[in-house]
Amino acid sequence: MENNTEKVQCLIIGSGPAGYTAAIYAARANLKPVLYQGIQPGGQLTITTEVENYPGYPEGIQGPDMMINFEKQATRMGADIRYGLATKVDFMEAPYKVWIDDEKLIVADTVIISTGASAKWLGLESEQRLNGYGVSACAVCDGFFFKGKEVAIVGAGDTAAEEALYLSKLCSKVHMLIRRDQMRASKIMQDRVLKAPNIEVHWNSSTEEVLGETKVEGVRIKNHQTGEVTDLQLSAFFVAIGHTPNSDIFKGWVEMDDSGYLLTIPGTSKTNVDGVFAAGDVQDKHYRQAVTAAGSGCMAALDAEKYLMMKGEL
Repeated sequence: MENNTEKVQCLIIGSGPAGYTAAIYAARANLKPVLYQGIQPGGQLTITTEVENYPGYPEGIQGPDMMINFEKQATRMGADIRYGLATKVDFMEAPYKVWIDDEKLIVADTVIISTGASAKWLGLESEQRLNGYGVSACAVCDGFFFKGKEVAIVGAGDTAAEEALYLSKLCSKVHMLIRRDQMRASKIMQDRVLKAPNIEVHWNSSTEEVLGETKVEGVRIKNHQTGEVTDLQLSAFFVAIGHTPNSDIFKGWVEMDDSGYLLTIPGTSKTNVDGVFAAGDVQDKHYRQAVTAAGSGCMAALDAEKYLMMKGEL
């Protein structure tokens, strides 16, 4: 094991906007960061087509292209970007141990966790095939492209209700598909949804299939009570059934909420483990935007730099 061990000052786990931004700042601060890209290099933005809401891109940019730019910038600053997945950690004492692909051991003075979150999907073949072509897990990101069009959203919680209301301001009509005869959303959100004139709620309804060959053209839904199957003509299908933070390997080490989101001290990226910081969607269940993730990646690098300075290791 000894010959497969490496000591680093700053280890960054994950490669979305948070991880790459942390790498840019950490490299400029001469922390010589090593970043492992994880299972999905570039994160969720690599499955997004057009990004129009990130400042500085007046014409918009493709999600994958944006992440290539982030990576190039981090590399140019001196960050060491590598393929590999963190599979196990030991945060008992500093320096901290992180195993990559179950074989290489990294011993790090500071760790920045930016492993992100993964959207939950219904698991339909058509949903995956049309992902990015009218199927989306982010109404705030993609709703704008369907201005004046008819769309559907599946989900029954507060996020689904918020996103349905957001879509109702842009789209001509929003079909909200709910599996049960009631919503999980808070009373105030339910009231707003039910009062919105262009939101039609379909109770006891599950999605059988997303329709369309090359782009979303509709959705087939089935009513559990009546057995009736209906095809709705639509331009987009939004999935809002939650996200799963990619935090399993940190269980027992880093404090997290009931859903698995890592807890940070408000206004910082600090976790309960001194020298371990969290940034991006793995610790943010509210905003989940590229720009907020990037901002928190910057915070994590600055927090890590300050921590190392205080310890006299810089």
